[in-house]
Amino acid sequence: MKIQIINGPNLNLLGVREESIYGNRDFDNYLEELRKRFPTIQLSCFQSNIEGELVSKIQEVGFSFDGILLNAGGYTHTSIALHDAIAAVPCPVVEVHISNIYAREEFRHKSIISSKCKGLVAGFGLESYALALSHFTNRS
Repeated sequence: MKIQIINGPNLNLLGVREESIYGNRDFDNYLEELRKRFPTIQLSCFQSNIEGELVSKIQEVGFSFDGILLNAGGYTHTSIALHDAIAAVPCPVVEVHISNIYAREEFRHKSIISSKCKGLVAGFGLESYALALSHFTNRS
């Protein structure tokens, strides 16, 4: 099984930015932990601060991978282009957020992409990614 993790803007700064919200772990170390915890899944990871690169990655893997975990960061609340890219591919996309976006600023309460995603996991820190991955391992 092949799953693509796609992380959006500012997620390259995990471990050093707003630790009270995002914790103090960087994503590269957490990715290695995920690979050990889910050995039957071939995990790939991509991060970009550029909206068009995120759209291109969804299009690139959306026809050949078994799933995508998408943490679109701030683009969650603004990107019709990501919404449309998710709608265009047959691959299921699970929206992931480290923080609970509904417990934060009001502008974060609206997700443009949720309506095209298979599901949403938010508010469990980096563990949100593992919870989303569990969906794919528990499917029949």
